[in-house]
Amino acid sequence: MISTRGRYALRVMLDLAGQAEGECVPLKEVAARQDISEKYLEAIMKRLVEAGLVSGLRGKRGGYRLGRPPEACSVGEILRAAEGSLSPVACLGKDAAQCPRQGGCAALPLWRDLEKLVGDYLDGVTLGQLLAQSQEG
Repeated sequence: MISTRGRYALRVMLDLAGQAEGECVPLKEVAARQDISEKYLEAIMKRLVEAGLVSGLRGKRGGYRLGRPPEACSVGEILRAAEGSLSPVACLGKDAAQCPRQGGCAALPLWRDLEKLVGDYLDGVTLGQLLAQSQEG
């Protein structure tokens, strides 16, 4: 399940993608438009900056902007930056401890396949595509 943090990260990225190219947008404006608390948004933006999806500029005309064009930002990257992992089960998660049942787990191939299907799908959708779809309909 995608958490609130992941959903908000995608909303923020779509918001930034909808602004003029290269324009820095103050965090306060994004928070107001998306109805997200500034404090919570700061934590999300930190993760997006660390992943290289967003860049920040301090100062009077500072704010945030996309780190690259919307067509080069996949939904999978955004969600992984926010969530840490898109694994359907804890044993496949990033930094997961070795499961004692892993060697004989008959369900493990199912979970790996599901993780791959979801990851491939989300990696195949970009911010640019989502923006285009929202403008069409």
